[in-house]
Amino acid sequence: MEAAAEAGATGIKSVVPEEVKQTNSDQDAGEDHPSEYRVVYVLGGPGSGKSTQCSKISSEFGFSHLSAGDLLQKEVESGSEEGKMIRDLKKEGKLVPSEIVVKLLQQAMRRSESKKFLIDGFPRNEENLAAAENIMKIEPDAILFFDCSEQEAMRRLLSRNQGRADDNAETIRNRLKVYSESTVPVINYYNSKGKVRKIDAERPIDEVYQSVKEVLSGIEGKGTVKEEFQGCAL
Repeated sequence: MEAAAEAGATGIKSVVPEEVKQTNSDQDAGEDHPSEYRVVYVLGGPGSGKSTQCSKISSEFGFSHLSAGDLLQKEVESGSEEGKMIRDLKKEGKLVPSEIVVKLLQQAMRRSESKKFLIDGFPRNEENLAAAENIMKIEPDAILFFDCSEQEAMRRLLSRNQGRADDNAETIRNRLKVYSESTVPVINYYNSKGKVRKIDAERPIDEVYQSVKEVLSGIEGKGTVKEEFQGCAL
């Protein structure tokens, strides 16, 4: 996976899908205040330890932790019409439209008392990226990229022993393939903008967190990162 990221900045264009444009035009701009938010995206492959680190970050740094996957699952469990649609799409192995993911994130942000958000697992593909930039209109302070080799990710996921149906070698390889094809280009895009902070996620949890703390402590004000953290060699 690291090799894929080393390919350099992706040529993502500022082309917004028609459905995203339509959703953008329907937004009530008065409901959101992106300029007041501080946002850190958390990206990395399956088994990279994102969730564990997000819990520690939110406790110490006061970020509201928003997981795109958790928000979708809660909507499914609510029994709403939209939740039923999400459930059916996931059963069919299809991606949930970006505008729905963004809508759930925006609702969670409005409900939060915090103005600092740690968004986990988003944007995970180029359509998500277009929606993030054109609907949410939030420029992230930084992207925490938890870098973990495919071999280590496989070892971790197979040893979970949590009875998850998707924790078998074949499905894990498929998940890693989707990550490499869909999310790595997003990481490369943000790296070209100087936003990515790569974290070696193969170390013990506490060591990983020390690196995370150094990065987050370097953030000064909205969208400003101390000079020593500028740039990231993927």
